[in-house]
Amino acid sequence: MTKVKVCGIRRQVEAEWALNAGADAIGFVFAESKRKVDVEKAAQISKSVSTDLLKIGVFVNESKERLEEIFHLVQLDYVQLHGDESVEFCESLNLPFIKAISVRERKDLKGIEEFPGEMVLLDSGKGPHRGGNGTTFNWEYAHSINIPQQLILAGGLNPDNVREAITQVRPYMVDVSSGVETDGEKDRVKMEAFIREAKSVFE
Repeated sequence: MTKVKVCGIRRQVEAEWALNAGADAIGFVFAESKRKVDVEKAAQISKSVSTDLLKIGVFVNESKERLEEIFHLVQLDYVQLHGDESVEFCESLNLPFIKAISVRERKDLKGIEEFPGEMVLLDSGKGPHRGGNGTTFNWEYAHSINIPQQLILAGGLNPDNVREAITQVRPYMVDVSSGVETDGEKDRVKMEAFIREAKSVFE
């Protein structure tokens, strides 16, 4: 069964909605974004929710020292790296990490297999920001290369297209943020619908 991550969590109630709906992971955005959460608030939310729920922090070109500091303060399970972090930088980390790749064209996947780590995330490279822009990329690109890591699929997913995305790409995990929001806030009904659709594909 495909795992589900709900990203951009900023309130404790949102984490509780995700957990109760059957999510496997939640994401806290620490990079500049309209979904950015302060470290203290994220730590409070993290401490309050079940240890069965993976907590993943999203960063862009952050220093190793700051990554380690926030990892421990928030009790994260992974750091998700959305910047220009090199293979060497990732290899030097003493933290569990997920490297995110922004995909505009097939060639953007070149060299992805060189990144260490057990998971890699593919997100849409469209728009001015690194992910979180509510757009998809061509999912066929994911079949164009042998990706040895477990694949997390992100970018423009919502309750209406997640079934097709999972059927076509067969990722280890799907990652949603704007697709379960209304007017920029997490929507419990959309979150429940997304997770229900995602979990029912391979029942």
